[in-house]
Amino acid sequence: MNITRILAYRVELPLHEQTYKWSGGKSVNVFDSTIVAVETNVGLVGYGEVCPLGPFYLPAYSDGVRAGLRELGPHLLGDDPRQLVKLNQKMDAALKGHPYVKSGIDIACWDILGQATGLPVCELLGGRYGEDVRLYRAISQESPEQMAAKVAGYRAEGYRRFQLKVGGDPDVDIERIRAVAAKLQPGDRLVADANTGWVQHEAVRVAKAVRDIDVYIEQPCLTYEECLAVRRKIPHPFVLDENIDDLGMLLRAKADLAMDVVNLKISKLGGLTKIKQARDLCVSMGIAMTLEDSWGGDIATAAIAHLAQSTPTEFLFTTTDFNSYVTVSTAVGAPQRKDGWMSASRQSGLGVWPKMEVLGNPLVEIT
Repeated sequence: MNITRILAYRVELPLHEQTYKWSGGKSVNVFDSTIVAVETNVGLVGYGEVCPLGPFYLPAYSDGVRAGLRELGPHLLGDDPRQLVKLNQKMDAALKGHPYVKSGIDIACWDILGQATGLPVCELLGGRYGEDVRLYRAISQESPEQMAAKVAGYRAEGYRRFQLKVGGDPDVDIERIRAVAAKLQPGDRLVADANTGWVQHEAVRVAKAVRDIDVYIEQPCLTYEECLAVRRKIPHPFVLDENIDDLGMLLRAKADLAMDVVNLKISKLGGLTKIKQARDLCVSMGIAMTLEDSWGGDIATAAIAHLAQSTPTEFLFTTTDFNSYVTVSTAVGAPQRKDGWMSASRQSGLGVWPKMEVLGNPLVEIT
């Protein structure tokens, strides 16, 4: 089997809640997602998705995905998509860095491998744990009162894990954490995610001001060193996200005891092959994980579900269902939230079939 053609489609994904806001005044109204199709000489087609959270969150942007595919794609024609480690080595040799460009191709090739073997991707990633996985809900940054008011509605949808977007004015963030925490019920879990938005002294101040609240503090500052300094000064369980972008940083953070939980994103690491390496390393080191991606629709959510459900339950802190946030469905067969949980498909591969009428014409075609 070999790759004969690579296509990339652009799809806009508007939000049900109109806008998504986080630290530093950043916001997105419509997500620009790239859906990648990898075709083979035996008729199998695999699909992947890459959707950066705007150009100002991680070193990634939507047009960069498509430009990178034009550069990278020709090197992969004729290769066997089932040989995933070999394929990733070739991608890394052909294009230094830019893991988010490679992610869609890698996901699509896992989809092909699943179809070729007749197995769901989660079984190829390590086996299916349980019937479903628990989801978290991100609470977009607004006033403390508005954010607290959303908790009841999200809980009615089944969510019991809440990721509160902070990283703004420290005094307001203290109010945000207290207001939302007051709405929690037994069994709920709260994460205050600053998305690098505080400077070091602000992070320490906020954490000490809410020392009586059961809350996780996630990625308070921009640099790893700042986050580590904060971690050593506060009593709360600690999550790292943006700084953990390869195995070297993961091992360094473990050696420094820099975190209790790590947030791993598929496209940040370069696809399912690379994130599986990181996931398995975390399991061996006893580190719990949030497993997700930067954003996406049905196909990204399917990849997330297979990754999460192939992770030992005790190490899966939480995961997410991005397709429930957006108004456009791009594929049939994608996981759907049910009472705050979702399940990976039992069909072979990712178990999704794109809606070609939604995808339209490809912006990239490599033959």
